[in-house]
Amino acid sequence: MNFEMMCSSIAGSLPPLFTCSPAPDEGVRVRTPLMYPDGGVVDVFVLRRNGGLKITDFGESLGWLRTQSVSRRISPKQNRMIGDVCRTLGLELERGQLLLRVSADAAVGDSVLRVAQGAVRVTDLWFTLRTRVAQSASDEVHEWLTERRITHERGVKRTGRSGRQWTIDFETRTGNRTALVFLLSTGSRGAARRITEHVVAGCVDLSHLRESQQLTLVSLFDDTQDLWQKEDFQLVEQQSEVALWSSPDGFERLLQAAA
Repeated sequence: MNFEMMCSSIAGSLPPLFTCSPAPDEGVRVRTPLMYPDGGVVDVFVLRRNGGLKITDFGESLGWLRTQSVSRRISPKQNRMIGDVCRTLGLELERGQLLLRVSADAAVGDSVLRVAQGAVRVTDLWFTLRTRVAQSASDEVHEWLTERRITHERGVKRTGRSGRQWTIDFETRTGNRTALVFLLSTGSRGAARRITEHVVAGCVDLSHLRESQQLTLVSLFDDTQDLWQKEDFQLVEQQSEVALWSSPDGFERLLQAAA
């Protein structure tokens, strides 16, 4: 199966958002519409191997997850969860790569999609790295919203332009005004920028809701610990309204004024 035949097979079984280009080692790179938590695009590679095909992420997923930890290691709990992802999708884990081995005449599109889904599920395990500090801050915000009698829901899911589903910490409603609130909280300076980039990616992907549903996107920084840099605020304020947990009155005014 040559390059043209591979791409034709993929194009015939996947939506147009999946695109092919030549890759080293006599294969093709499939650029998918799926994304890593920081907004990076998931690429999957289809290579010829031993008369069949090998579909792999080339280790990008586990590599990305490893870099999100200050220790650069994957925890035993995460390893168990990665194993569950592989078993669910029928993937192999070999030298850090998520992969499938199929015959040369197999449905390549289905295999590409399974590896891409595995990449997204594995990197989403990043959320298990969020510390108790973040959960504690979330509970505090919930209690504060309840005391102020601001109607809200926690853990709201919304679908972005890319088709990715995002979990937003809070959705608040004040009169006919609605806001989606991302809470940026961590006990680790090393994780601060990654959280910022994740929120920016979410705001960009959900930006269409501002007009279609007249929602306001709000980024609430838990600044009770001095972990955030000036650049973190600058990145986020380009895509959302910014509030500080150290100034709850200002946060409330922002929610009340959200249009």
